[in-house]
Amino acid sequence: MRLDKYLKVSRIIKRRTVANEACDAGKIEVNGKIQRASYDVKIGDKITVNMGAQPKSYQVLEISEHALKEDAAKMFKPL
Repeated sequence: MRLDKYLKVSRIIKRRTVANEACDAGKIEVNGKIQRASYDVKIGDKITVNMGAQPKSYQVLEISEHALKEDAAKMFKPL
């Protein structure tokens, strides 16, 4: 699954366009490297979002094309 879509489906970022723009601006890192929106997310990846005052990190636990609000939190683990 594309990085921008994963960020939206997991509700780490609310809108896919915002996720895409954040990737283009270099604010999203995966495993310590800045990645483009087209990066293919894998289980176990560490995603760092550098938006706002403090960067936030998450570990990918599950990949799903669609997720309900309750299930979205199960897709990642905050680090």
